[in-house]
Amino acid sequence: MDLQQTIRHNCDISDARDNGIYSLCTLVLKLRNLYKWEQGLEPWDEPESKVLLDWIDAKENYWEELAGEDLLPLPLAGSPVDPFDIAAVNENSPDDRVYYGAGYGRSLKSIFFLAEVRERKTVTGIPVLILGREMSRELSAPFAMLQDGVIIIRREPLRFFIWDQVQEIRAASRLPLRFALECHGVRSWTELNQQAFKKNLDRIVDSEIPVFIHHEIGELREEALDSQAAKKLVSAYPDSAIELTVRALKDILADTHPEGMLSYIIDERREASLGFYLGFLDGMRKLLFPEIDEAFKGFMADRDWHGIELARDRARAANLRRAEILSEAAMELERRDALKIKCRIEKEILKPLGL
Repeated sequence: MDLQQTIRHNCDISDARDNGIYSLCTLVLKLRNLYKWEQGLEPWDEPESKVLLDWIDAKENYWEELAGEDLLPLPLAGSPVDPFDIAAVNENSPDDRVYYGAGYGRSLKSIFFLAEVRERKTVTGIPVLILGREMSRELSAPFAMLQDGVIIIRREPLRFFIWDQVQEIRAASRLPLRFALECHGVRSWTELNQQAFKKNLDRIVDSEIPVFIHHEIGELREEALDSQAAKKLVSAYPDSAIELTVRALKDILADTHPEGMLSYIIDERREASLGFYLGFLDGMRKLLFPEIDEAFKGFMADRDWHGIELARDRARAANLRRAEILSEAAMELERRDALKIKCRIEKEILKPLGL
């Protein structure tokens, strides 16, 4: 197999190993988008149900064949390279117009991708890569990440994310997403203009990319609950409420950091981005940031950013305290029983959140 085929094979092995981390509903949605990617479809192109179900059945049968297989080293310059050695792969790649990425996502699922480089730039001294067409990817396909000090934005998964979020508007996010879409001129207060949304999707995506870059900047600059502590907790309590809390807490701290996503939105007075931020805020992140809902309602009435700033500052203070508890818990894992540490986290963080 050549490089691209080997990466795709490793993506399949990752999916075969870890597709069980998703609920059935989430897995079907991810498989649907994987099918669209394989077939070169747009986010709004919906396959016939029978065609999609037959493809899913074939994919799951293929996963069963791959069960137990080890990841393959990548063939480069006649010498095999570890699939997680990002620097070695990109330094020895025959084509500098493409970028290879690898890492771990939710529940330590392996992530691999190969994509064309659309743009290289620097933001606040940090190198940023905007990627375009993807040649290899796995199920989760995160659209923004930090790898070896470089911020990676994967534009294709971001297009699908924004499209899907708008099509599947939840009751809790209806108001802010309506507001964001109105700002972009693709929705009246009563309905979404689907044709206008299709026409303007790329413009909307490109306008929001700087916001997601600043989430990653916030994550890079944030010192509370460092990566080592987070990894210890995720490894000790995988696929649990503790893992979800750790990941969500890091996201909120990154967003509320002085150089993070929400701070950037406030500084730049980006009304549409604020709507998207509220609309995309869900699950555990929403529990960790309850102040923002009332602040947004006030903003809708008076367009005064001061209330948003206050909500950010209060949320940051509360979550820094939670980060301190989790950091102490991670250190204690080295010398105390994991069950006792779990009980402490449940008592001091999860129960006060209603979990």
